[in-house]
Amino acid sequence: MIRISNIKMDIDEDIKNIKQKILKKLRIREEELIEYKIFKESIDARKRGKINFIYTVDVKVKKENNILKKIKSNDVRLSPQLEYKELKMGSEQLKQRPVIIGMGPAGLFAALILAQRGYNPIVLERGMDVDKRTEDVNLFWNTGEINEDSNVQFGEGGAGTFSDGKLTTRIKDLRCRKVLEELVISGAPDEILYSHKPHVGTDILKEVVKNMRKRIIELGGEVRFASKVTDIMVENKSIVGVKVNNEYIIDTSIIILAIGHSARDTYEILNDRNVKIIQKPFAIGARIEHPQLMINKSQYKEFYNHPRLGAADYRLIYHTEKKRTTYTFCMCPGGSVIASSSSKGELVTNGMSEHLRDKENANSALLVNVGPEDFESNHPLEGVYFQQKYERLAFELGGKNYKAPVQLVGDFINNRESTQIKSVNPSYKPGYTLTDLSKCLPDFVVEAMKEGLINLDKKLNGFALNDAVLTGVETRSSSPIRIVRDEQNFESVNIVGLYPSGEGAGYAGGIVSAAVDGIKVAESIISKYQNI
Repeated sequence: MIRISNIKMDIDEDIKNIKQKILKKLRIREEELIEYKIFKESIDARKRGKINFIYTVDVKVKKENNILKKIKSNDVRLSPQLEYKELKMGSEQLKQRPVIIGMGPAGLFAALILAQRGYNPIVLERGMDVDKRTEDVNLFWNTGEINEDSNVQFGEGGAGTFSDGKLTTRIKDLRCRKVLEELVISGAPDEILYSHKPHVGTDILKEVVKNMRKRIIELGGEVRFASKVTDIMVENKSIVGVKVNNEYIIDTSIIILAIGHSARDTYEILNDRNVKIIQKPFAIGARIEHPQLMINKSQYKEFYNHPRLGAADYRLIYHTEKKRTTYTFCMCPGGSVIASSSSKGELVTNGMSEHLRDKENANSALLVNVGPEDFESNHPLEGVYFQQKYERLAFELGGKNYKAPVQLVGDFINNRESTQIKSVNPSYKPGYTLTDLSKCLPDFVVEAMKEGLINLDKKLNGFALNDAVLTGVETRSSSPIRIVRDEQNFESVNIVGLYPSGEGAGYAGGIVSAAVDGIKVAESIISKYQNI
């Protein structure tokens, strides 16, 4: 196929006109065009008073070679090969089924790839299936009654199930296409294959992960919910099994560890078993909420209500005078701030959007980088303890009932405790307490957030809106540890048969990158072992 780039169309132009633009670019007649499909769609809103859609399309034509020889343009070239190539299977005998711990993106995709090749993996998920998990989460949001094993962090689909379902990534890996294609097969909208900022939305993502689970089972895999790994069996520095719910042991020589960034009790088990773990930088801060209409106007100007544009987003970064970085993360257009705790006595927030992104507020994490130099010791899990300290302070500040501490941006900048909500209504459930967020964040984070707010407002007009709402705390943007592995075979550097994977192991930062990492680990196992 031929790939054509930079096909420009006015925002009000009919998408059907793209066919005529293809014919013109290739200088061919309509009967010479066999078919075409959109590979990528992006928006160019750089010029005031004008917004264009920019398309890249893949085209099948008659006499392809003749056309490629005739057209001398950087915008016309042979389409690159994006088809996923399966690896040759290894020769070493696998005596037991591989076990995957965790059913977030890394675990799901590792299980799917292994199941597709006949390895019949066993997936252990401490939480519940997505339907029961949704009931548990709604109960928590409505009453403050938390289930420590079935919540926003734990359960089918992982933490990403209750998010915007954002599929953007900065990694350059052909497996990203495989991830998107598998999501579409499982029910995600086709548009994620070409949108420049693809997202699924929590409402659709729940069905997608459910369908992926069914496919894994149909292919010979097994999925066990409410199956918490309570010990990892190691003999002579090699994996020999896992203990589940302190009740039974599964014998295995292969464990894919896809536990997510909140499985702190599993981190403790790994540390006790002398698995090599090191500290890792992460970030903490709060969620910031603005009116979505304000964001739309700031980003799209006079086109803010155009039906083709939808809810606007943003991504902002600022480097402070004291060499800290303040930035926005996991922005959720037309979404909600959600209670994301997974342990009693600890309060954590995150953001979530449904596919339509049609809620009143926009929200994003406003974070400040934290590194090992900020920790109190060199213990491998000191970053975890750092997170817990501020989550517990936030829980206490909110009233010890999972109501979140909230402060208006204007009050935060001017060191005033907030006493009333103004034009922006907090979306967080089960409720909020107006207070002073500096009481549940490190001083250096508060200082960097204030400086960041003032300067980020210069990049996005209204970002430091006095009435905007800050909801604390957000501490789990990424894992505070890295489970060290050999980057050639993805195996733990000191425990044979243990394959750390995904965000919880410190090797990914979102749905797609975690899924790709799960695929890489599965491929490593496939290239070494025969299936069973």
